[in-house]
Amino acid sequence: MNWDQIKGKWSQAKGSVRAKWGELTDDEVDQIEGNREMLVGKVQEKYGLAKEEAEREVDDWSRSL
Repeated sequence: MNWDQIKGKWSQAKGSVRAKWGELTDDEVDQIEGNREMLVGKVQEKYGLAKEEAEREVDDWSRSL
């Protein structure tokens, strides 16, 4: 699924985001609104990952949808 599709179906994708990255709060997930860079930033911040690693996780997640 590409990011335009994810953004359009964000309300459906939120459950998958919460399942994958449980440390993200509901408010944080709502604020992301399908924005890839915001999701990468939040994953990086919450899990202490390097940006490249967070990007890889987010990309792997998006391909699994």
